[in-house]
Formats: sequence, C-alpha cells, structure tokens
Amino acid sequence: MSALTAVAAGGAAVAVLVFSGTGASAAEAPVNLGTAANFSVLAGERVTNTGPSFLAQSLGVSPGSAATGFPPGVVAGEIHLADAVALQAKNDLTTAYNDAAGRTPFTNLPAELGGTTLTPGVYRIGAAQLTGTLTLDSQNDPAAVFIFQIASTLVTASGSSVVFINGASPCNVYWQVGSSATIGTGSRFMGNILAQTSIAMNTGATLQGRALARTGEVTLDTNTINAPACLQPTGTPTSTPTGTPTGTPTSTPTGTPTGTPTGTPTGQPTGTPTGLPTGTPTGQPTVAPTRTELPVTGGRGGSGLLPALSAVGSIAVASGAALLLLLRRRRQIES
Repeated sequence: MSALTAVAAGGAAVAVLVFSGTGASAAEAPVNLGTAANFSVLAGERVTNTGPSFLAQSLGVSPGSAATGFPPGVVAGEIHLADAVALQAKNDLTTAYNDAAGRTPFTNLPAELGGTTLTPGVYRIGAAQLTGTLTLDSQNDPAAVFIFQIASTLVTASGSSVVFINGASPCNVYWQVGSSATIGTGSRFMGNILAQTSIAMNTGATLQGRALARTGEVTLDTNTINAPACLQPTGTPTSTPTGTPTGTPTSTPTGTPTGTPTGTPTGQPTGTPTGLPTGTPTGQPTVAPTRTELPVTGGRGGSGLLPALSAVGSIAVASGAALLLLLRRRRQIES
C-alpha cells in the first residue's frame, strides 16, 4: 500500500506541473523568427511613414516593393524591397507565425488586458484590447516566454503600456494576431507583433520589438521601433569559456618544446671543442722537456743514474788507455 501511495502522489505532482501556468511556462521555447529577426518593419504590400520615425533594424517589403516616407524616417539597418532577402524574411515570418499560433497548452483570457499581471505561458484571446497597463512577470527567469494567440484584432488605447518585472525580456514576447494590430497614440508597446494582415502605429507610439505583417501594409507616424533586448541566463556563458581554453593551451606547449631543444644543442658543442684543444697541446710539450732535464738536475731519482754513469766512464777510460798503448807500439815498430 505504501508503494501505491507514493506512485499516486508522484502522479498528482506531475499533473499539477503540467496543467498549471508555471509548469507550462517552464517548458515553453522561444519562437524562431529566422531572418525576420533582422527587421524592425516587414510588410507584404507596402510601408508608409509620416514624420521622423526611427527604425533600429532593417525595413523590408515582399512581394510588394513600395516604402514611402524615408526620409524623413530613418532606417538604421538596410532597406530590402522585393528582393531575395525580403522574400526569405517573409517566408521565415510565415513559419514563425504558424509556430506561435499552434502552441499548446494555452490559457484563455478575457479581451481586456489592462490592469493584469501575467506569468510566462501561452495565452489565447478572441479580440484583444489594452487600456492602461499590462504587466508581464518573468518570475526571475530571463529566458521566460510569453505567447499571445489573438484570433482577430489587437487594439491598444492611447497612452497604454506593457511593462516588465523580474527580468522579463521583450525578445521573448510574441503577439500572433489573426488580422490587424493598431497601437494607439503615445502607447509604449513591447514584443514581436506577427500580424496576418496589417499593423498601424499611431502618432508617437513606441515599440521595443518588431512590427511584422504578412500580407498587408505597415503604417508609421513619428514612431520609434527599437530592437528588443534578449536577456540570457547567467549560468550559460560561464561554463563554456572556462573549461575549453584552460585545458588546451597548457598541455601542448609544455611537453614538446622542453625535450627537443635541450638534448641536441648541449651534447654537440660541449664535447667537440673541449676534447681537441685540451689534449693535443698539453700532452706533447709537457713530456718531452721533463725527460731531457732529469739527467741534468739529478734532483729526482739521481741515485739510480750515478752507477750507470760511473760504469760508462770506466769503460771510456779503459778504451782510451788501450788506444794509447796501440799507438805507442805502432810508433816503436815503425822506428
């Protein structure tokens, strides 16, 4: 019975994680925008601008080819009109739109988002409107993902805003809109707007994210669209660079250079020059003069040489005496 009870309790805990908002958000992955992530504004038909709007990234139109109002509008990135780059970005937008629209599980929300605080997850709304402030709480997870699946329109009232708390990132907020989106005058909006038809930003509205329309136009009026900041977890960048650079450079240079240069240069120069000059000049001059001087000085080993010299002297005297006798006899005979 105790084993069955433990299994049942474990199953209940898993069920709570799966069906609660927290469990769903923990497993949610970002929507891959592909090359569409390089664009502040992307439209299917055309882009029109009034006033000194500013786009931090690129502007693209495909299959249309019209973009008016630049200048006075400023595009910090590139402008692509009906070219291969714009076409690829539109194809990537379609893939991302379908991905966001098909995410499950989701939580149903009422139309009005103002005055609400939401945690990470997938939310489904029929027709969304925002009056006042919508707060997104990432619960201290910088990689938290918010996906809003809106069946028809998204409309924000003048002066409304989306704000983040506890580390949420505009990079991971996606508004999939089934028809058109209208951002009201002076609104401060956050996230990536992926609209099926069109997007209109009224006077002075700002967006930290992207305005991407699949088939229709994007209309701007003195707006600022900044690239969304993508916050990264602190644990990821620390582990990768620390392990790789430390092990590789230490083992390779230490073993190879130490053994090779030490043995070769030390043996050859030391043995050759030292033996030849030292042995030849020292041995020959030292032996010859020493043996010549021994009989003269008599200081070392003299007792052995004196008998020999005496014998030689005696023989010499005897020989001399014999020669004198022979000479005298010859003279006597001759006289």
